[in-house]
Amino acid sequence: MPNTFNQRLENLPPEIWSKITKIEELKGQWISGARLSPQVLGRLKRSVLVTSTGASTRIEGARLSDEDIEKLMRGISIQKFADRDKQEAKGYYELLQNVFDSWKHIRFSESAIKHFHKELLKYVQKDRLHRGEYKKTENKVHMIDAEGKSVAILFDTTPAYLTPKEMQELVEAAQNAFKENKYPPLLIIGNFLVEFLKIHPFQDGNGRISRILTNLLLLQAGYQYMPYVSHEKLIEDNKADYYMALRKSQKTLKTKPNIIPWLDFFLSVVYKQSQLAVELLSKENIEKLLSPKQIAVWEYLQTVVEAAPKDISKNAKVAQPTVAQALDKLIRLKKVERIGLGRSTRYRKI
Repeated sequence: MPNTFNQRLENLPPEIWSKITKIEELKGQWISGARLSPQVLGRLKRSVLVTSTGASTRIEGARLSDEDIEKLMRGISIQKFADRDKQEAKGYYELLQNVFDSWKHIRFSESAIKHFHKELLKYVQKDRLHRGEYKKTENKVHMIDAEGKSVAILFDTTPAYLTPKEMQELVEAAQNAFKENKYPPLLIIGNFLVEFLKIHPFQDGNGRISRILTNLLLLQAGYQYMPYVSHEKLIEDNKADYYMALRKSQKTLKTKPNIIPWLDFFLSVVYKQSQLAVELLSKENIEKLLSPKQIAVWEYLQTVVEAAPKDISKNAKVAQPTVAQALDKLIRLKKVERIGLGRSTRYRKI
């Protein structure tokens, strides 16, 4: 495995290296320009936890909206949920939060991966017997549609009896590649993910665990904007391409490996994420011009297509006179536009 792991990264085309260079430039801009206030970073992180949880669970067929996730996480203190979607969402949210808060202290290892799986499914009663354990029976990778139904089998996975051996070899190969530093971390992470998803080591939860590991490994590789721009949302927005890239690469792994389609997709997502992170630095300027209540109005308007002042007041929990002041200011700053007149007046983000 160590040899085949590195061999897959040999002779990559110039387009792959070009994407890595662009991502590294944006990473440098983030590091040199990251002067966001702790309050702004805190708000962004809370928002990403909701967005990423919603996206990652919906990719696997759950039906909870971001608004549902937010309500769930705001009002829940009990540990039992009637609904499997809610059980899975709470597990993902808490695990991702732990990664965002503690990534510096987590060692990438097989035991960490198994622990993540146990935490991911800790509220899911149906999965209690195989939490944190590699699969004992065979599984296949299904493409899931918007209704949560399987529409195609994408590929067969590693047989259960070979899974412990292949996982040990894969994790060791990735650990060695990080130590050797022959290839950029982005390539090692992408290479690890495509093999991890081909093995599909757990009975359930493999896609979600792969995205948790993506966040962890990219944070540990210095991409410290992971908690502030959702990686999972970008995958959800490009779900068909995600499945296609995986399928194209994974069907070659046991014969003549070609992971370029997957690396191209993975790097495109990280590049877009990096662009959005750098854009946040310029958006920070608006935060400095608004009061906390005006910021609440602005943040609500970013979550909807358009809204009436009454709805803004109710959802942002800001009094109507303050909403009116905030809207005037946002219009002057060319961040918001007015639609309609009189009682039918609505506002939307430009």
